[in-house]
Amino acid sequence: MIVSAAEDLSVFGTDPWWLVCVKAVFVFAFLMVFVLVSIVMERKVVAWMQRRVGPNRHGPWGLLQSLADGVKLMLKEDLIVKGSDKVVFLLAPVVAAIPAFMAFAVIPFGPADHQISIFGERTTMQLTDLPVGILYILATASVGIYGIVLAGWSSNSPYPLLGGLRSTAQMISYEIAMGLSFAAVFIYSGSMSTSEIVNSQDERWFAVLLPVSFIVYIIAMVGETNRAPFDLPEAEGELVGGFNTEYSSIKFAMFMLAEYVNMVTVSAVATTLFLGGWRAPWPISGVWEGANHGWWPMLWFTLKLQLLIFLFIWLRGTLPRMRYDQFMKLGWKVLIPVSMVWLLLVATVRALRNDGYDFQEITLYVAGGVFAVLLVSLLVDYLREKGDKEEEAARSLAPQEQFDPMAGGFPVPPLPGQTLPPVPRRKPRSERQLVPAAAESLNDTVSVDNTAVKETDGA
Repeated sequence: MIVSAAEDLSVFGTDPWWLVCVKAVFVFAFLMVFVLVSIVMERKVVAWMQRRVGPNRHGPWGLLQSLADGVKLMLKEDLIVKGSDKVVFLLAPVVAAIPAFMAFAVIPFGPADHQISIFGERTTMQLTDLPVGILYILATASVGIYGIVLAGWSSNSPYPLLGGLRSTAQMISYEIAMGLSFAAVFIYSGSMSTSEIVNSQDERWFAVLLPVSFIVYIIAMVGETNRAPFDLPEAEGELVGGFNTEYSSIKFAMFMLAEYVNMVTVSAVATTLFLGGWRAPWPISGVWEGANHGWWPMLWFTLKLQLLIFLFIWLRGTLPRMRYDQFMKLGWKVLIPVSMVWLLLVATVRALRNDGYDFQEITLYVAGGVFAVLLVSLLVDYLREKGDKEEEAARSLAPQEQFDPMAGGFPVPPLPGQTLPPVPRRKPRSERQLVPAAAESLNDTVSVDNTAVKETDGA
């Protein structure tokens, strides 16, 4: 991919050092406040979906509940597992939290060509930008997974280790689909710079132009952040909490902070790449010329972020957790093939437009290619289904072997072609034969009960 030579990043890197520090502190404060609001919002919205009250004790309408939880976690006893690798155990929460903040350095809050004034200095509403800004975000997001893996490994416990391994496989599976969805955006924008990608969406958002890439990224970002229904690295049903089982106090709070900051970061990337970034929505931008000037772009950007955070919460309150095999199948057998085929179609359409073909010819060629792929896939599925039916019929005619599931001392499932022995059924109560002693005891009990009933009637 060749970066477009038309993009101008000369406005970045010219701020004085104190202004860079001010903007960095603002980004940090923005993320922290957004995380506190998102936690309260999640508890309130899920309570509303489940028809219960939710937090209502700390602050008006429970709005200070996140702050109270943070203070409580700070004051809790800080425990370190005796058999753990103490250096790595302490370092893992830091490694998980810091990259989540670093990725926000290249997210634009406003246009680069309309600067604002901060203490008399003109500057852009973005900390910095790079010709490969999206690759920088992918790199920092990939580093954050090391914190989860190191937390599971250093705890010296099997369940945290399994949670860390799950998170690694999850990141590998969904990072590929996420990168392929980015590639379609690069083709249409001609750049990997975040500010240039937003500028290329002045007429139409990429969520409308590239809907398949947008849907794939939405699914991948939920899997990337370990959120429900993809929260398998911390599935308390089988892992007792996952990679952070052995953590407490401020270290546990840092893992929670990293999760919510990652939610905000991936939502900001989705807003920048597919939802027009800081640009105002269509009805407002069409009637108000100043909607994308001054401080107004930050408002539109924040509202889009809030809508995506609401999507995270909505999914958590609606969908149950998937099984791990279903999750891996979705990533490797559905998202990655769909992303690759879609990227091929996007590149074909772009190449035909660059060669001067009109819209009707492009539609004809692309529709023909899609029809051919669907026809081949249907033929393959038909032949595979036919072969499975023939194999199943042959297996049903073959003599089936019975086996003892407890032959090795522990229960094992049957292999293909083997059947379990019939399970003995209990006889109905009327057909059971009582032991003489038990029958005599039962008769005595019945006679005593009848005597008691007669005495009661006589009284």
